[in-house]
Formats: sequence, C-alpha cells, structure tokens
Amino acid sequence: MPSYTIALLDGDGIGPEIMAEAVKILRLAESRSDLQLELTHGAFGAGAWFSHGDAFPRETRDLCDRADAILKGPIGLDHEQTGKIPVDMRPERGALLPLRRRFDTFANFRPVRLAGGLTHFSPLKPEVIAGGIDIMMIRELVGGLYFGAKESGRNAAGKRYVKESLDYDEEQIGRIARVAFETARGRKKILHNIHKSNVLKSSVLWNEVLGEVGREFPEVEVRHILVDAAATYLCLNPRQFDVMVMENMFGDILSDQAGGILGSLGLMPSACLGPEKAYYEPSHGSAPDIAGKNVANPYSMIGSVAMLLEMSLGLKDEAGHVWKAMRSVFDRGYATPDLAGPGSDSQTISTRSFGDLVAEHYAAAPAAAD
Repeated sequence: MPSYTIALLDGDGIGPEIMAEAVKILRLAESRSDLQLELTHGAFGAGAWFSHGDAFPRETRDLCDRADAILKGPIGLDHEQTGKIPVDMRPERGALLPLRRRFDTFANFRPVRLAGGLTHFSPLKPEVIAGGIDIMMIRELVGGLYFGAKESGRNAAGKRYVKESLDYDEEQIGRIARVAFETARGRKKILHNIHKSNVLKSSVLWNEVLGEVGREFPEVEVRHILVDAAATYLCLNPRQFDVMVMENMFGDILSDQAGGILGSLGLMPSACLGPEKAYYEPSHGSAPDIAGKNVANPYSMIGSVAMLLEMSLGLKDEAGHVWKAMRSVFDRGYATPDLAGPGSDSQTISTRSFGDLVAEHYAAAPAAAD
C-alpha cells in the first residue's frame, strides 16, 4: 500500500475551517485509492509568529522537508494584529516567500474555470462569457521583484527612500517558459505571453528567452500581449485566452483579477511546483473578518486538494471526481455566501455543508478499476 506524508499548514483566519473540509476529501481519496496518508498539521503564518515567535517555525520546516506534498491555507491577520509583528517577520515575508524559496516552487498553476452553467456567478455580461471560461494561468513564482534585493533608509539629502530590484536570468525564464509551452501543447496549442517589454528590460530578456524555448514547440502558437492590455481583455474578452504565462508580479495581479471575473477568489485554487516538491493553496486571503463564522467558501481549498491528488500523487481520475463533486454542489442550486449575492437563485449553505455535499457526491463516484 503506497504511503504519503502530507503537511497541512492551516494558516490564519478562515484557514483552519476550510482545511477541515479539505481533510474530509483527502480521507475519502485515501479510502478509495488503497493508499495511506499521514496528515500532519504545522504552524504557519501570523498565528505561528504569535505562538512560536516565528511565522515559519523550525518544526514546520522539518515537517515540510519530510512531506511528499504540502497543503497550505491562507495566511495573514487584520491590520491591527499584523502591526504587532515586526515588518520582516510578517507572514508573507517571514513564511510564504521562505516556503517558496526553500522548495524552489517556481511554477505556479492557477486554473480560471467557470462552467457554462455557472456564468451567473460572474459580474461580466452573459454574452461576454457565454459557454464559460477555462484559462490556465502560469506564473513564475520565485524570481522578479518579490525576490530581488531590497534596500531602504535615508539618502544623502536626508529623504527616506526604498529600492527594490526586479531580477531574472535566462535559466529562470527558460524553465517557466518550458512549463508553459508543455501545458499549451496539451491544451489548445495557444500560448499568450504576458510582458511589458515597451518599458521593462526584464521583459525584453523574458521575450528573447521565451522565443528561444518556443523553437522546441513549433506546434504552439505564441501570442504576445502587454500586461495592461491583458488586464483589459480579461474583462472584455476572456474567452480568447487558454494558457497565459507571466512573471511573478504580473501573475499575482492578473490571477486576482481572474478571480474577480469568476465572481469570487473563492473559486481559485492553485498548485506551486518545484523540481522535487510542490505545495497547494487557495489563491485568496485569510478573511479574518469572517473567521469562525462557518461562511467561507472552501472551493479553492478543495480544488487545491484535487490538484494535489493529480500532480503529486498521480491520481488523475480521483482528482476528476473531486472537480465533478464540487461542480455538482452548484448544479444542485447551492452556493456559499460569497457567490449567493442579492438576486441570486442559489440556496446559501455553510462551509461545512459545502464540504459535506462534495464528500457525498465524491463518495458515490465510481472507483478506479482494479
């Protein structure tokens, strides 16, 4: 019986609530797939700083080192609580970026999916998204402005200043480009390259290296588009996109915009892959204002489980069943509060109820053939 260790980093705010629903699905996958999962929780984020004096404690680092895959909840607390944490120890700088650096999780996959029957969740006009949306955003995750050198202080004139460096080399660009081309080759064979080469030298190099890698994939059509134009077209004509590749900060911003066109960041799971290990996480924040109220949408967390099952454990069929199970909840007329807005015909359900309904449908799915 195959055995895997999964590190569970619950995170802050709504993290523990949506992680509990993810665990339901992981346990079902375990029982359906003749494998053994060791699920171990680790402190991570703002809460970890308050309890351990470190947003990414040593014991959590050791747990992640041992794990076959990592499932991470959202991190961060409200402005007042965050202000009590030293700037360089706050969860993004003190936990998230070190996690990415530690495992070199350079390839971030963010599926932007809204089935044709669910377009009422989107704020876009029905004719703009008729037939639904299916985009795979691929973001470089360990380079660029977020990981460049940082400097602050006072200059010779006594004025406060800050300097941050946007760094990429050809190897970093080449490996994410190759991931993007391989993904596009398996889909519609169209790759949108998102850049800002009319201003940024980093984008000039990005485009050069992407073009060189593209020679290995002659069947894939590359369409170059400036990042500001891409932001516009995500609203005006999102169906033109299939696979999009971009550098770190562009990907951070555009993927959040993509959550907006779906109707909620609660519909945005993600996978962060490195050479040897991956972690999986919802793309949204920790929403401390609704923590403990049993109203958070666990779709992104459970969708991250589906990605983990496929991409780290090789259980593609089981992952497919999980996606279908989540879709079934919406098809039956249910929605969490973030999606059941004014005028909605959906019946509002809680975090736990959503997880229970997904588990019910998943449990009824046909098991893999022996």
